[in-house]
Amino acid sequence: MPSTINNTHWAEAAARLQSEGRHYVLITLLGVRGSTPRDNGTKMVVCDGECFGTIGGGHLEYMSIEKATEILATGEACQSLENVPLGAKLGQCCGGSVSVLFESFVPQLVNIALFGAGHVGRALISILKDLPVNVFWVDSREAFLDVELPDNVEALVEEEPVDAAQRMPADTYYLVMTHNHGLDYDLCRAIVERDDAAYIGLIGSDTKWQRFQLRFGHRGFSPERIKEIHCPVGLSSVPGKRPMEVAVSIAGELIGLYQARQPQRETQRGINWKTLQPVLKLDPTASQPETVKSEL
Repeated sequence: MPSTINNTHWAEAAARLQSEGRHYVLITLLGVRGSTPRDNGTKMVVCDGECFGTIGGGHLEYMSIEKATEILATGEACQSLENVPLGAKLGQCCGGSVSVLFESFVPQLVNIALFGAGHVGRALISILKDLPVNVFWVDSREAFLDVELPDNVEALVEEEPVDAAQRMPADTYYLVMTHNHGLDYDLCRAIVERDDAAYIGLIGSDTKWQRFQLRFGHRGFSPERIKEIHCPVGLSSVPGKRPMEVAVSIAGELIGLYQARQPQRETQRGINWKTLQPVLKLDPTASQPETVKSEL
């Protein structure tokens, strides 16, 4: 059970947990009838070890936190709707009933390490800022800090960018496009040696890539390991040499890659309208199931 009660507003908490990539459950009083601790629409957030906000305290809140903790333990993204008669089921003095909606949010983290803050790198950031990704933007020059950074972008000024490559989370998508071919080679080598990249993209011409392959071969890298590096990076079906054209090509390839890894969803998702209708109408005579669960 979460042990810390936090006074942070539930919306601020949800936004922070989402940005941190943490699994959380949003609890909403979807429908209330009769005497209840809080009104319809009241929300709270539960994550591992913390609660944000309140739905009125007492047995209802305790039961809801316990239910949310069980959902967190599954690691699943889902919705669950429960109808709770406060007096009959929980022994609370207020004799109303509440429909409680539990929404489990499991952030699908996509980490991107972008090495290089040149024209293409800056154009690419302008696209990545609107995608569900976390970006580590690395360069040895402080000049790239003169731009306002989006919320999902962390800028790292590194005298030795290879050190940053070695600190990245596992399963990161790497984009190598610095101003220095020697640095590009060192970065690619360090990333391949990690052996845990989701993707490695290298900007450059066919000639540059041929030279890199020869150097890797001389270093004893097998052809299979060398093929882990994609050069030129981006979609061949999106031509153009302008920075934004190249950035669109790269972003398109990234989107295709991380979307392909997402699990296929069923045609029908969420809670059925016939289940929600009596709750939304607040019809006290309508029969409602005790618990309805649906995968997102």
